[in-house]
Amino acid sequence: MKKIFIVLLALATTFQVAFAQESTAHTDWRNQKYSMFIHWGAIYSTLGGVWEGKPVTRGYSEQIQAHAGIYSDVYGDVAKRFHPEHWNADSIVLLAKAAGMKSVVMTSKHHDGFCMFHSAYTDYNVVDATPFKRDVLKELSDACQRHGLKFGMYFSLIDWHFPQAYPISSSNSDPITPEHHEYNKKQVTELMTNYGPVSEIWFDMGSLTAAQSRDLATIVHRLQPGCMVSGRLGNDAGDFCVMGDNQYPDYKIASAWQTPASVYDETWGYRSWQQHGKAADKAHEKLEGLIKVVSRGGNYLLNIGPRGDGSVVDFEREVLLLNGAWLQRNGEAIYGASANPFDTTFTWGEVTTKPGKLYLHLLQMPENGSILLPGLSSKVSQVTLLGENKKVAAKINSKNGNTYIQLPAGFQLKDKNIEVLALTCKEGVHITPLHLLSNARRLDRYNAVPLYSFSGVDYESYYRSQVGDSWAFTTSKPAKLKLLYSDAEKGRRIQLTLNGNTRGVLLDGGTVQPLQSDTAALQWGPLYSAGPFWSGIDGVHGDIKQIDPSKPWPNQDSQPWKLQPGWKNDALITFDGDRSIAKYVLQEITATKAGNYLVGFTSGDGIAVYLNGEEQVLHNNPERGGVANEVVLLSLKEGKNQLLVKAYSRFAKQSEVAIRRNVPQVMYVQPLDIQVSGNGKVETCEVREANPVSVHRNLRMPNLSLLIDSK
Repeated sequence: MKKIFIVLLALATTFQVAFAQESTAHTDWRNQKYSMFIHWGAIYSTLGGVWEGKPVTRGYSEQIQAHAGIYSDVYGDVAKRFHPEHWNADSIVLLAKAAGMKSVVMTSKHHDGFCMFHSAYTDYNVVDATPFKRDVLKELSDACQRHGLKFGMYFSLIDWHFPQAYPISSSNSDPITPEHHEYNKKQVTELMTNYGPVSEIWFDMGSLTAAQSRDLATIVHRLQPGCMVSGRLGNDAGDFCVMGDNQYPDYKIASAWQTPASVYDETWGYRSWQQHGKAADKAHEKLEGLIKVVSRGGNYLLNIGPRGDGSVVDFEREVLLLNGAWLQRNGEAIYGASANPFDTTFTWGEVTTKPGKLYLHLLQMPENGSILLPGLSSKVSQVTLLGENKKVAAKINSKNGNTYIQLPAGFQLKDKNIEVLALTCKEGVHITPLHLLSNARRLDRYNAVPLYSFSGVDYESYYRSQVGDSWAFTTSKPAKLKLLYSDAEKGRRIQLTLNGNTRGVLLDGGTVQPLQSDTAALQWGPLYSAGPFWSGIDGVHGDIKQIDPSKPWPNQDSQPWKLQPGWKNDALITFDGDRSIAKYVLQEITATKAGNYLVGFTSGDGIAVYLNGEEQVLHNNPERGGVANEVVLLSLKEGKNQLLVKAYSRFAKQSEVAIRRNVPQVMYVQPLDIQVSGNGKVETCEVREANPVSVHRNLRMPNLSLLIDSK
C-alpha cells in the first residue's frame, strides 16, 4: 500500500439536479469513461506549429497566433489554404470506436475565434472563409449518430477575432465584455440547435461573471437537457468539474469529473515537428492515465490533433488502436465499473469494482507477488486473468479482517503489459474501511473523510473544494444524534445521510453551550507578513511547520518575515492586490492550557487558514467581490501555537484580511430524532449542504459536529 486515500466511502450516485432527465444525463455521461477529444482548426492545424518556416516552440500549437505574434489579418488569410482532402468524419468516429471510446468531442471554436461550424454570426468559419465550404462539425455529429457514439463539442469562451472581445493576454482568463457575451450566447444557441443530440459542451477559459456563466448553462440545459456542461464555464455553473490538463488526482471526487489529456503533453493541436518516440510506450502511458482516472471515479478525455489535410497522425492512430485492443480484452474492468472501494491506494496499481467483482489493475508486479487487500472480509472464490479469461492459481488467505492474495511463482508482467486480475466475491464485496471509528462518540472535521469537488470563478482560481464530510463508525449500543455548531452555521440547512437514509435538517439554534476556554488567558503575538507571491488559492509556498519569522521564507533566497507593527487584531488589514497573488499573515498564540477557541476571519477573493501547520479553512469568495467572514473553532495546544493565514487575490486591486478575537465563545447543541443502530455494526454518515447553489461549492461549516449520545 502507498498511502491512505482522502476519499468518500462510495462515489456519489445521485446529484442535486432539477430534473430527472438531467439525472439520467449525469449517469449516461459518467458511464462513458473514455472519450476522444479532437483539436482541429482550419488555421492552426494547417500551420502545424510552424510560422515563416520555423517551428514555434513556445506554448501549444493551437495557440500559435499568440505565441508567434501573427497579425490577425495575416493569420486569417491562412484559412484560404485549408484543403482537408483526407477529412472523413466516419473514419474519425470509427477510429474512436475501435479505440474503445464512447464519445467524440471536437473543437467547434478555439481561442483564435475561427469556427469549425457554419455560424450565422460571423463569416470567420469553415464554410464561408475556406475553399472547403463544408460544415465539418455537422459531419462529425452525423457520423457519431450513424455509428452509435455520443457527440460533444469544445467552445472557447475567449475569442481573439471578435472585435469587442478582450485582446490576447498571457493567461487567457480574461473578462467577457457584454457584446462578446451576447455573441457567445448566439453561437451556443446555434450549437445546441443545429447539431443533433449533444452529450457535453466543453467550455474553456475566460473569466465570466456569475450571471454570464448562468446564462450559458441555462441555454444549454433548455435546448439540450441531456447535455453536460463543463466546469470551465466558471462560477460553479458546470455539471462536471475538469482537472487541469493531463492531471491525475490521487483522491476521489464526490461529483462528476473528467481529466482532459493529450497524446502529447506539449500540444493539443497538430505539430508537424513533434517528436513521437515509440507508440507502445506512449500507449502504455495513456492507458495508465485512463486506469487512474476510472479508478478514482472520473472520465478520461484523450486528445488527438489531425493535420490540416484532415488526416490523423499515424503515431496517434497507433496509440489509440493499441489501447483499443487492450480494452477489447479488459474492458469489463473499465466500462460500467465503479471507483476503487478501498480507502487506500496501492503501489502495484489501481482497483475498480462491480457488484461481486474486484478488478486489480497491475501497473507493476506486487512485491514478492503478494497483494494485501485491507478490510476485505468477502470470500474470494476465484481469481481470473481477465485479458486471457484464464484462472490464476493464487493462494487466498484471510487474517485479521484482511485478504491476502499470493500469486503463483511463475506469474510475471511481460513487456510492461498491464494485466487485470478479476476477483469474484459471490456474496458481494464487503470492505471494512481503514479509517473506521470504533465506539465513536463524536463525528467532526478532524476524523471525517472529506468529500471533494472542484470550485472557482475561473480557470485561474479553481481549487479543490470540500463539499461535505463522511464517516464510517461503530457504536456499542443504539444512541441518539445531536448536532453541535457555532453562530457561523446557525440558520443553514444540511442534508444528513445516516446508513443510506437522507433527511434535511435546519440548524435552528438548539441549546446554548458556552465554551470552557479562557480567551483572556491567550497571549496574541505580533503580526508578520510574507509576500506577495504568484499563487492559486490552495497550496503553500514553503514549509509551514514551526516557522521562524526571523529566517528567510519560503526558501533561503527569500526575505525574512516582515514585522507589521501597524497591523492589529480585530481590525481590517488591507494590502495591494493583483491578479492571482497571495500574501501570508503569521501570528503566534500562547495558551496557558489546551482548549478550543472560536476565532473570526475576514478575507477577500480567497483564504486558507493553518494552525500549527494543519489546514483549518480553504475557500474562495464565490461572490467575486467584497469580503467574506467566518468563524472557526481552533484547537490550541498548551504553549505556543502558530496561526498562518494565506490571503488570496484573484481580481481585487486591494485585498483585505483580518483575524478577529472578539467572537462570542458559544456553541449550540441541537438534538435530532435520529438514532444510530449500535451493536458494533459498521455505520455510515454523510453531511452536505441541502439544496446547494452548486454541487461543487464549498460546504464552509467547519464547526459542525455530530455527537453520539448514548445516555
